[in-house]
Amino acid sequence: MAEANQPDKQDQGQGAAPYLGVESSAKGFAWRDRLGSAERQLGLALSQIAGVPEILGRVMAARGASLETVDEWLNPTLKDLMPDPSILQQMDKGAERLAAAITNKEKVAIFGDYDVDGAVSSALVKIFLRAHDVEAEIYIPDRIFEGYGPNPDAINHLIDNGANLILTVDCGTVSHDSLAEATKRNIDVVVVDHHLAGEHLPDVCAIINPNRQDDLSNLGHLCAGGVVFMLLVAVKRALTKMGFYNKTGITPPDLMASLDLVALATICDVVPLKGLNRAFVLKGLQVMHRRQNPGLRALADAAGLTTAPTPYHLGFLLGPRINAGGRIGSSELGAKLLSETDESEALKTAALLDELNAERKEMEKQTLEEAVTRVGDDIDAEPDMPMIIIGSKDWHKGLVGLVASRLTEKFRRPSCVLAVDEKSGTATGSLRSIVGVDIGRVVQKASEQGLLVKGGGHAMAAGLTLETDKLEEVRQFFYSQIGAKVTATRAAMGLEIDGALTANGITPNFMDQLERAGPFGSGNPTPRFALPAHRVKFAKIVGEAHVKCTLEASDQSRINAIAFRAVGSPLGDLLLDRAGETLHIVGQLRRNQWNGRETIELTIEDAAKPSRAA
Repeated sequence: MAEANQPDKQDQGQGAAPYLGVESSAKGFAWRDRLGSAERQLGLALSQIAGVPEILGRVMAARGASLETVDEWLNPTLKDLMPDPSILQQMDKGAERLAAAITNKEKVAIFGDYDVDGAVSSALVKIFLRAHDVEAEIYIPDRIFEGYGPNPDAINHLIDNGANLILTVDCGTVSHDSLAEATKRNIDVVVVDHHLAGEHLPDVCAIINPNRQDDLSNLGHLCAGGVVFMLLVAVKRALTKMGFYNKTGITPPDLMASLDLVALATICDVVPLKGLNRAFVLKGLQVMHRRQNPGLRALADAAGLTTAPTPYHLGFLLGPRINAGGRIGSSELGAKLLSETDESEALKTAALLDELNAERKEMEKQTLEEAVTRVGDDIDAEPDMPMIIIGSKDWHKGLVGLVASRLTEKFRRPSCVLAVDEKSGTATGSLRSIVGVDIGRVVQKASEQGLLVKGGGHAMAAGLTLETDKLEEVRQFFYSQIGAKVTATRAAMGLEIDGALTANGITPNFMDQLERAGPFGSGNPTPRFALPAHRVKFAKIVGEAHVKCTLEASDQSRINAIAFRAVGSPLGDLLLDRAGETLHIVGQLRRNQWNGRETIELTIEDAAKPSRAA
């Protein structure tokens, strides 16, 4: 899920006047109106056509809605937004092979990734096959000892265990050598993935990936879970045409009931919430609220989630707990939980993941403190450094992605954090980027040029393994590829604001209207509002690093607010030092439920002193 404190994109208009006159805030940002003049006019037209408040029209206009698509924005449905699965390259071939495996009762092996998307994708296939009385084995590689994607030993293990068909989910597109092992042994492989693909693909039965270069589906924004869902739709259709359900008496599975898992993967893999993905999440949240999946129900209880789930809950409560297994525990725990049918086993696994997540948070805190100190020193020595690249033999492989995210958020530049293995002379790392800098493409180029052992990913996140004696060469390659782009992007960075509100106008009815343009997340950023000239009341430190306060408008209306991880930062210092004074505040709104009572809280992203002219 997108970090709350990171700008969504660079300013659309370099010459735009600063919003509220703020040219440099506590965080050093200029504030900008997210909408240009044409978009402001469009927002007004949208609000009039749809009969919604003008602020909602502005929000939709800034996120790509048009007069022709406004109904779709307000009411996204799978019926309207999901195309025929056959639009995906090799979908029919892959679906027919899986349908044949079901018909012939073949043993299917599912090879997944160790993150949430991989766990969801694996669970989706296993649940689907179980509904057809087909045996399936899930194999999730160990993040530390095996790394990302299929490896020859694992492929041979699955075949030795009797697999007649192997499905790789959320991986496999670049696994030429590993998948060749299956080909040698005459075992079919169907790859279901969404990662960036090179020109040459593994020689397997089918590769279903909207990001393969010859795919024209325009569905490259889907996560693997979304692609898997479309595959299962195609398989069910193929079985229906074959008369399978009539012949066997098996009840066709309700695929809509699995959209809770698809929504979870879509949010946690930080893919753009546009088009079909919005429909997946919107419908999936409704399904999740019914608490039908035993594993998700147990995990929600372990996380203390008692209200209707939101994208925030998926990204910051459920997702990290599932990921904790792959990061510092057993990699298969997430997929096991999400495909579990036994209530008691689900409770045990959820409790274990909750414990692992608490342990992960403490380890992450220690690693991050060390990393921030080192990066601060590096930037002091080289202020224009375009990218952070640091590593240590003491850092856990499972935590480097989380630390990279925090560093990118704090220092506003792409980050690569490496866990170094001195024995093998290699380092494994995760990368996170800023909007406008496609880090996945750069990793792919580095891999194609032989600078990496392996690597791949998306525009905003990627992973790699390199030989440590090539670290400096890799560093210079990255600098040369993205240096100018990072410089330009950072120079244009600003907080884009959707509009101004007062505490008095932030009501449950306003939130109801606003949420019609959701769900919000990557690619459909949560609306950011300015609260001009609000007095900071009762500012205090809560937890270890958060600043909580009450904001009061000139009419004495109030709203509760919190700035996460702000203690010791310029933002935290401003809120605490200026308590009782008036500031311009920028943030995002969210609902809170406590003891049956709902309140609305502002998550503070930035603040600034009003200019004298204002």
